[in-house]
Amino acid sequence: MIKHREQRVCILVDVANMYHSAKNLYKKKVNFKEILKTAISGRKLIRAMAYVVKTESGEEGSFLEALSQQGFEVKSKELQIFAGGAKKGDWDVGLSIDAIKMGEKMDVIVLVTGDGDYIPLVQYLQNTKGCLVEVLAFQQTASGKLVEEADDFVNLSENKKYLIR
Repeated sequence: MIKHREQRVCILVDVANMYHSAKNLYKKKVNFKEILKTAISGRKLIRAMAYVVKTESGEEGSFLEALSQQGFEVKSKELQIFAGGAKKGDWDVGLSIDAIKMGEKMDVIVLVTGDGDYIPLVQYLQNTKGCLVEVLAFQQTASGKLVEEADDFVNLSENKKYLIR
């Protein structure tokens, strides 16, 4: 896929998806700064948003600060804990709404996630908004259909620079 300097890019990061993928595959953390660089690829970055679910312990303060310093607009929400002890915390709907709103003004939407729940979003952005949609994720934990639907896919597993510690 051709990437040119004049393309307006919006990057949306499903932090929980990336965190768990890196932890389960490599027992390491994600280098979001390197991911941001790769996602921009020398183009015009309009917005970069990272979607985070806060933990019960609240230990992610310094992590959120680091994301912010790297150029991400951090959107966070509390983890929901239900009466039976079940926990839920995802940003699928919020991220999708932001992508649709941003799709009006962008040439490229970059999704940093391997979550197959975003397949209808990818199709909508391509067919209704005319956006190119790129996906960055770890191949082993990425939905094959998501990879197939994307206009471009970067396999983060191919380079150790996307991991820290």
